[in-house]
Amino acid sequence: MERKSAWEKYDKKGLKKVFDFCEGYKEFITECKTERECVDRLVENAESCGYRDLQEIIEKGEKLKAGDKVYAVNMGKTLALFNIGKDSLEAGMNILGAHIDSPRLDLKQNPLYEDESLAMMETHYYGGVKKYQWVARPMALHGVVVKKDGTSVAVKLGESPDEPVIGVSDLLIHLSATQLQKKGDKVVEGEDLNLLVGSIPVKGEKKEPVKKAILKILKEKYGMDEADFQSAEFEVVPAEAARDYGLDSSMIIGYGQDDRICAYPSAEAMFAVSDPQRTCVCLLVDKEEIGSVGATGMHSRFFENTVAEIMNAMGCYSELSLRRAMSSSHVLSSDVSAAFDPNYPSVMEKNNCAYFGKGVAFNKYTGSRGKSGSNDANPEYIAKLRRILDDENIYYQTSELGKVDQGGGGTIAYILANYGMEVIDSGIAVQNMHAPYEVASKVDIYEARLAYEAFLRNMLK
Repeated sequence: MERKSAWEKYDKKGLKKVFDFCEGYKEFITECKTERECVDRLVENAESCGYRDLQEIIEKGEKLKAGDKVYAVNMGKTLALFNIGKDSLEAGMNILGAHIDSPRLDLKQNPLYEDESLAMMETHYYGGVKKYQWVARPMALHGVVVKKDGTSVAVKLGESPDEPVIGVSDLLIHLSATQLQKKGDKVVEGEDLNLLVGSIPVKGEKKEPVKKAILKILKEKYGMDEADFQSAEFEVVPAEAARDYGLDSSMIIGYGQDDRICAYPSAEAMFAVSDPQRTCVCLLVDKEEIGSVGATGMHSRFFENTVAEIMNAMGCYSELSLRRAMSSSHVLSSDVSAAFDPNYPSVMEKNNCAYFGKGVAFNKYTGSRGKSGSNDANPEYIAKLRRILDDENIYYQTSELGKVDQGGGGTIAYILANYGMEVIDSGIAVQNMHAPYEVASKVDIYEARLAYEAFLRNMLK
């Protein structure tokens, strides 16, 4: 079934809205390259829109009611926004779910060493990456150092034009005859993703003088000692800002668009909704790229516990009421889809893949090898979504993640579906997925923003 280009529906005034919205998005992904940075920025935005910290409300013993807006943060890496609706929570919630972690390089716990008068840092890659894509490019260091006394220092080095960057070296073409005979997954090995961070020695030092010079810089700049690496969390990410892409500036290239490209319009849609009928939720989680595990991943009980706390603050908590609230909810599990790429058409089935400019993409199922590991959305739910989007002239498309048995992938959808929720994957098509720089269409980002708000306002039981 042929879908029209979403660009065609916009006049000059409408195009300005598309481009203006994407300017905010570009700034967001340029400034927020870690989960902590995303949460900090979105909490700030939420508070400016009248959201209050749920923990403070609980500590004060205050009651919640319809019309209240609250947020909850889990370990600085997961954020849940709630706009409490007129209907009882037992009737369910409209939930926008996305993740704010992205593929990257993480520093090891004891990363710093010296080798032949060069200071180096060891890394462990995070998420599914083509390792050869992460070499010979400027990288920045983001993170937090937590000292034994509990104090913490935020680190953000390499983003300003007057700051140095770091990076992983590559083998020069003149000496790479053997390297180029290797398979793609072996061209650069995981243990070879070591960062070059310095080369000037401390004068007079005989043992590891360059390493000591780097430790001196870290001490002066962040007050940290070498042992503090053990309780630090450093992420190494591409240093450049997001940019317009294409001669017509119709696309955006930038780091971390999987999945902040869905998180940002989800949060913006939440901030635009007022006085909803059903309680609206925006849930932004960590660890999706490594299986949604751990205390900050979707497999944790954070979201369920937070709903319980809200129900308790409303005076309506019971175990049965909580179960009913969860099972009666509707979810858009917002994650990226693979965009058709004319350079690699063989991996796509053209009738069932996502395209730039055709709007938000719905994946009825993800998974691999016969839909293994996926949520498979119900047609009754999809029909409701079609009606909502068609009524508001919002462009959308359906897709799969490539040809059958070509590969596959998963999202947080199946985890929420375990509660009995109606869930479907929805998101934005990107090229270069999981590469240091991903590409997406501006009009798709804007259509997703419209679709998310329409879902929050209009999806009733």
